[in-house]
Amino acid sequence: MAVAFTFPGQGSQAVGMGKDLADAFPEARRVFSEVDDALGQDLSKLIWEGPEETLTLTANAQPALMAVSLAAIRALEARGFSLKDKVTYVAGHSLGEYSALAAAGFVSVADAARLLRIRGNAMQAAVPAGEGAMAAIIGLEQADVEAACAEAAKGSVCQIANDNGGGQLVISGARAAVELAAKLCTEKGAKRALMLQVSAPFHSALMAPAAEIMREALAGVTKNAPVVPLVSNVTVTPTSDPEIIARRLFEQVIGRVRWRETVEWFGANGVTTLYEVGAGKVLSGLARRINRDIATTSVGTAAEIETALAALG
Repeated sequence: MAVAFTFPGQGSQAVGMGKDLADAFPEARRVFSEVDDALGQDLSKLIWEGPEETLTLTANAQPALMAVSLAAIRALEARGFSLKDKVTYVAGHSLGEYSALAAAGFVSVADAARLLRIRGNAMQAAVPAGEGAMAAIIGLEQADVEAACAEAAKGSVCQIANDNGGGQLVISGARAAVELAAKLCTEKGAKRALMLQVSAPFHSALMAPAAEIMREALAGVTKNAPVVPLVSNVTVTPTSDPEIIARRLFEQVIGRVRWRETVEWFGANGVTTLYEVGAGKVLSGLARRINRDIATTSVGTAAEIETALAALG
């Protein structure tokens, strides 16, 4: 009867997220203050009041989502919850790995905020605006999507960036190649091929400059063994080794987010319940499409904190 805590990635952000946690729990409010201090910015005001277009900017959304996740963790801990005692694994979708690792003590909240600000800026700067693109491919087998990407690349970059499960794959790379691959996927029978409104081609080889920046940034922070193993996006294997985790984090910038495989791995390794800690319910929805035998619970509001505590015992 194992439990895994999962942490959402970009796209789950919404103006007002985490506000009732901060209002209900002083420990949660302190997380937002700590993130504000670490970044030298009133990010809390942006999170709670907007504007949405500023919150959605990669450099803001990444630390903001981490702050909400960690506020939820601190609210749980304020009521006697222990991650080490109650949770078997942690995992996060893309930037959510940083939230998972901060929750498990791998890095401090302040360092996680600073790393995510560096990560957001580096990913944004890696490719000139307009030169990269991403597209969601719905209802086509992975092998067919990979074949379309290979055919479209023609010496440039086009690859699967996210395997989200439920028949949803996201491709990323040079704009012309991604547009062609999306067209080819439609011709191969995809139900939909939708160009995404994103600011850069995330999780593709074009992010190599950002990966190098993250390698250096991670080398400069204090790293501890997490109290709960992380199941990595890149390898879908659990580890508690700080140096291996750091390597996986910078590899993740250019690598595929293997979320379908992660949920499948949980199911094969005794996990019966996934808790989505932080903003939104995106990961819960994906998990239900991947493995209906795993129960899902969202933990992102004060009311959900109480429900989770009752269930966790």
